[in-house]
Amino acid sequence: MPSNPSRRIRLSPDESRLAALEAARALLIETGPQAVTLKAVAGRIDRTHANLLHHFGSAAGLQKALAAHLADTITATIGKAVNAARRGELAPRIIVDMTFDAFDKEGAGALASWMLAAGNEDALDPVVDAIHRLVVKLAASATTPDMGELIRDNTLMLVLLALGDSQLGGPMAAALGQPREKAREIATRSLSFALSSEAAAPTAKAEV
Repeated sequence: MPSNPSRRIRLSPDESRLAALEAARALLIETGPQAVTLKAVAGRIDRTHANLLHHFGSAAGLQKALAAHLADTITATIGKAVNAARRGELAPRIIVDMTFDAFDKEGAGALASWMLAAGNEDALDPVVDAIHRLVVKLAASATTPDMGELIRDNTLMLVLLALGDSQLGGPMAAALGQPREKAREIATRSLSFALSSEAAAPTAKAEV
């Protein structure tokens, strides 16, 4: 039975946009990037196709906005986790798993690859921008310039490994005779070294 427009909950423009992005994220996780269309998202939140066009302009616009939304959410979570790890409250492997899962189980890697394959060449810009902001904050709170560089290096390594693993991790591990978790193990060793090096530095650390 068609929905009754008069019964729709009135949302502000920001609330409507956020609801659409959360619905798009759910579709991405449940079905894959090809399911993230204006029509599908509109149906999820009981809005019209025209309403979604108003907010995002096109399906590509929706997908780019979703990539930015995912990137902001992921980096905010990782930033908090890194601070907890630097205080000794969280194991480095948890940070690694959070990052890898964001690109794999939560679909960020598949979304980016699908957008690039569809000709959206700036698909990764929101992801790169969000990661850059996170790295700047983390590096700024390092105890020394050398530690700041180490943090930047490890963030780059972690994100690239997570993105690559979401695309080719299974086949590559099988081809090389390695366990599926090998990339996560490598990332954990590197991040553990960076955190232990920072903990040994004499100057007190500031938080981001």
